[in-house]
Amino acid sequence: MPFIDKLSQSEVLNLRDEIPVEEEQVTSKTLVQRPDLGITLFSLDTDEEIGRHASPGDAMVNILSGTAKITIGDETFLVNAGESIVMPANIPHALKAVAAFQMILIVVKPEI
Repeated sequence: MPFIDKLSQSEVLNLRDEIPVEEEQVTSKTLVQRPDLGITLFSLDTDEEIGRHASPGDAMVNILSGTAKITIGDETFLVNAGESIVMPANIPHALKAVAAFQMILIVVKPEI
């Protein structure tokens, strides 16, 4: 049984095809969910957002298309396609689509 069973294996993939942007929606597709690791694809249409929250693990965002405004604590960053940012554990953060975007989110949490 594969560990990442939501994607085809042993073939070249374009992750943007796996999580299309839907009008006025935030969409997600969980690829891996374990106590210490989460890998999720997201798409957000323009002006959609994921509200301020904190995570017990470090969360790395890699933007696949579009532009995200990401707030970490009191700092705001514009992150474009091909760029990544790490949101540290336990620091409140939020994401908003400046232009519709797709991302892969990898969250690494402490081992239990």
